[in-house]
Amino acid sequence: MEQNNNEYHKKLKCLMDNYAHLMYKVTRSFPREELFGVTSQLRRSALSVILNYIEGYARIGEKSKNNFLKISYGSLKESKYLLHFSLVEGFLNKEDYKIGLALADEIGAMLWKSIPNEK
Repeated sequence: MEQNNNEYHKKLKCLMDNYAHLMYKVTRSFPREELFGVTSQLRRSALSVILNYIEGYARIGEKSKNNFLKISYGSLKESKYLLHFSLVEGFLNKEDYKIGLALADEIGAMLWKSIPNEK
C-alpha cells in the first residue's frame, strides 16, 4: 500500500513539475506589456501548485499538510482561469490551451483525492 501511495505522489509531483514548466514556456510569447501582469501571475500560480504540495508533504502535522494541499489546489484553479483568460485575450493559442488544461485537469483530479474530506 505504501509503495502505491509513494508512486501516486511521485506521479502527481511529476505532472505538477511539467505543468509549471509548460506555463513558463507558453508565457514566453506573451506580450511584453503583460510581463508584470498575466505572465507573472500565471507563472507564480503554476509554481505555487507544486511548491505548496512539496511544502505540505514536508510538514509533520496532518492539519498543516492538508492546509498546504488546499492552497495548492486553489493555485491550480487560479492558473486554470488565467489560462482561459490568456486564450480569450489572444495571448495563448488553442493547442497550448488544450494541453495546459488537460494537464491541469489531471493534476486537479489527483490532488483532490489527496485532500481528506472534512466533516
